[in-house]
Amino acid sequence: MGKVVIRIEDLTRVYQMGEVEVRALDGVSLVIDEGEFVAVMGPSGSGKSTFMNIVGCLDRPTAGRYFLDGQDVSELDRDERAEIRNNKIGFVFQAFNLLARTSALENVELPLIYSANGHAAKDRVEKARHCLAIVGLGGREDHMPSQLSGGQQQRVAIARALINDPKMILADEPTGNLDTKTSEEVMAVFQTLNDEGKTVVLITHEQDIAKYARRVVGFRDGKVVEDRPVADRRKAAMKP
Repeated sequence: MGKVVIRIEDLTRVYQMGEVEVRALDGVSLVIDEGEFVAVMGPSGSGKSTFMNIVGCLDRPTAGRYFLDGQDVSELDRDERAEIRNNKIGFVFQAFNLLARTSALENVELPLIYSANGHAAKDRVEKARHCLAIVGLGGREDHMPSQLSGGQQQRVAIARALINDPKMILADEPTGNLDTKTSEEVMAVFQTLNDEGKTVVLITHEQDIAKYARRVVGFRDGKVVEDRPVADRRKAAMKP
């Protein structure tokens, strides 16, 4: 494996629910190296969503430290976290979150349009076309979301997550709205990206989906209770 992408040390997240204190994360320590494909699992209330929010720089821990690509992001303010998200994390959600009246190409371009780095229109289009080709949607650039299947829409969302060449892809239940066959096609995209060196962290509650990863980390009651390689890893074939 390469260098460490995620290092978490004794991470705790406490929420105050009226007079009740809820420890959503309770002293979690974890390391994810560059090039890993990790499935994070756990029942509702286990802490996996809180973990995702902190790893995705959407929330801050109550205590403990989180290093992303060597940078301590635990204490960053909202604007600083937003900059980290835009530059180092590619998000894929259960709901595809595509703009309905915008073409696949334009949906993929969006992160570059809002990037502080500034990108010429020609460069944006070129990069967006390249990312759509990576996920098997070359030739579908002008299609609107309504003209694409659910699996194709999720692949557009993955292409959008790739546009800034992030350090990792963070996918939250990416197959939750898809049937079994389409889920397999989407997981094939993640496997291909991982085979090419991209770090993928997948949040899922489905054992069948976790088997596409290389490593499973299990949460329960805010703690890591399982951390193991996937021995019987499934291999999926991406289809156009």
